[in-house]
Amino acid sequence: MKITSLVENTSCKGLPVEHGLSLHIKLNDGRQILFDMGQHNLFAGNAERLGINLPAIDVAVVSHGHYDHGGGLGKFLKINSHATVYVNRHAFEPHYSLRDNGLTYIGLDQSLKNNRRLAFCDEETGIDGIILFSGVGNNCLFPSGNRLLFGPEMDKNDDFCHEQSMIVTEGDKTVLFAGCAHSGIVNIMQRAEKVAKRQLTHVFAGMHLVKSGLSEDEENTFIGRLSEELLKYHDCHYYTMHCTGLQQYGLLKKHMGCAIDYMSCGEIVEI
Repeated sequence: MKITSLVENTSCKGLPVEHGLSLHIKLNDGRQILFDMGQHNLFAGNAERLGINLPAIDVAVVSHGHYDHGGGLGKFLKINSHATVYVNRHAFEPHYSLRDNGLTYIGLDQSLKNNRRLAFCDEETGIDGIILFSGVGNNCLFPSGNRLLFGPEMDKNDDFCHEQSMIVTEGDKTVLFAGCAHSGIVNIMQRAEKVAKRQLTHVFAGMHLVKSGLSEDEENTFIGRLSEELLKYHDCHYYTMHCTGLQQYGLLKKHMGCAIDYMSCGEIVEI
């Protein structure tokens, strides 16, 4: 399995970047998956720079209903004529972020919600060795940055029922992909292993540790606890990115050592 980062907040390869996420996944059987599409068109430009043929994508997935993951959906539908795009049934509901100037709409383009290429997913959807799932509880280490996110009602915090994650199984590898892990990466991993009925070997995920609102001591404590929970998954390797934050990644790395790495735009991981 070969994973390439098309969009991420940072790049060590000299590629243009944006606040968002898009991953290209090539399976051993030749199938290609696009997981998220960034904010606009950058995922397509970077794919061309990296020699990736987006018209040949077989399956596309939008992890949740935020613009920095599904903003490029319209572009993808134009450049790829056949791939089904899997989105959660709640993804096109309104979503908002509380910013300095008040609530800002951060949802998907409503004009696309009736597109015939979209397949709407419930709590579990199987696609020939790929599983998409939602329905994650939030009892363990729920990211405090979620306090700034609202929807579908403007006066209610988001419950992230629109967030879905993906499991890909190949041989002895069971790989979890999570966009922002708003539901909490540990909670998502717990659900993933129940769904897959296998232990996870790799995790590719943003962990939404930015904008926590915590004091330095509180954040250190939270990330220390998170690291302890993640290390309980023995022989699982983590690649994090995007909304985890570089400073927060540094703390995770300090606790977790070689069990975790950062994946920036243009980087390739083969597993």
